[in-house]
Amino acid sequence: MRIFMRHPADIPIEVSPDGKQATAYSIGSGGLAFRTLREFEPGTLVNVRIPYVSPAFDTEARVVWCRPGNGGFELGIEFLSSDDAFKARMVEQLCHIENYRQAVKRNEGRDLSTEEAAAEWIRAYAAIFPRTDA
Repeated sequence: MRIFMRHPADIPIEVSPDGKQATAYSIGSGGLAFRTLREFEPGTLVNVRIPYVSPAFDTEARVVWCRPGNGGFELGIEFLSSDDAFKARMVEQLCHIENYRQAVKRNEGRDLSTEEAAAEWIRAYAAIFPRTDA
């Protein structure tokens, strides 16, 4: 059973073959789920790119499911290797840390460095962050 978590909606994920950007909302131990305007057939190979990090995370994945929802489609993909799933998890942690840093500034007025935000986020959330071997 795959474990999914919410992806910060303000950090874009690009999915192609069509090159159109999709909004991702969760990533799991071996896959990713997101909203898109395009319908994909299960089994279709797609390229997934997360440009938030440098160098950008860029890999191929397979469509597992696609269903209508929220004025478009909800799509579930799986990574083709455990190495890609692990890398995606690391990128996702960076996205969550940045989202946390911005939320602290907005809600508490504290201006944290990336390192300070990472330390706080790890103490608060690392234990509940899905593992790649789950």
